[in-house]
Amino acid sequence: MNVTYITLDGHVEVEKYRFLYFVIMLLAYILILCSNFTIVYLIVVHKNLHEPMYVFIAALLINSILLSTVVYPKLLFDFLSEKQIISYQACVFQVCVFYSLSGSEFLLLAAMAYDRYVSICKPLHYPTIMRKATVIILLVLSWLLPFCHLAVQLIGNAQTQLCSTTLKGMFCNNSINHLLCVTSRALSIFGLVILFDIGLLPLLFILFTYTMIFITTYKSCGQVRKKVANTCLPHLLVLINYSCFITFDIIIIRLDYDISNTSRFVMTIQMIIYNPLSNPIIYGIKMKEIYKHLKRLLCQAKFGGGKVGANVNVKGIQHKDVACLDKV
Repeated sequence: MNVTYITLDGHVEVEKYRFLYFVIMLLAYILILCSNFTIVYLIVVHKNLHEPMYVFIAALLINSILLSTVVYPKLLFDFLSEKQIISYQACVFQVCVFYSLSGSEFLLLAAMAYDRYVSICKPLHYPTIMRKATVIILLVLSWLLPFCHLAVQLIGNAQTQLCSTTLKGMFCNNSINHLLCVTSRALSIFGLVILFDIGLLPLLFILFTYTMIFITTYKSCGQVRKKVANTCLPHLLVLINYSCFITFDIIIIRLDYDISNTSRFVMTIQMIIYNPLSNPIIYGIKMKEIYKHLKRLLCQAKFGGGKVGANVNVKGIQHKDVACLDKV
């Protein structure tokens, strides 16, 4: 009886284009799930990919799947609903989980940068530093620390009185702070601490590690620099993509920058589609070992999963498999 509902006012002409929106976002969600799960599957199945760098890549892609799952199901339901509403408690929970996973993305990128730093700058110590226990600890901290930070705000805002029930957005985000009658100064300061701890600090660490990597490899031969670039470039591309998302969130949402509803709608759509869909593409193409297994998987799918059919001999399949790999 005391449930307060929030209206999500970020949709544009949803009554007119609801089915078009639904189909586009459903296809995007399916592509995100399939592409990310494919790369994760390759890393899990192939033993030569059971290295810290690839484990962190798999964790990053799983994080993208979870992040999309926080947003897409509710978004798809809203496109087919007459009213785009959500209970306040559920909205606060969505904010907590969304930004917790967003922080985990930065921390996972920082863990990947540390792995590359140890591998390139301290290669003799790599086996002793990047042990299985170290990787597990980094993974647990990457998911646990942001959630612990955001849980404080979740508890603090859950029972706060609202002066407005209309949120500028397609899903719950930092705009929820503008609905509160009184914003707690302590929670506002703690929000800046969260931004520093799980946003700015990992970013500075990543920039430091890659600066040290480039300094170390600068005096090396061209072949070494090329190899380092091949392993570090995908991480930097993902970092740039995600930094753009964080910039949008800070400037447009948290600071409540005044832009048109259509512009906000388009930028939000790009944010929730581009980043989780570009990550598996970047790693699938730019990481040589993953790309090699991905080509083989695509060829096996093209020729019936690599299994011998009733009217096809083994030599024929092997020949086609090699030909396919050569063409890709």
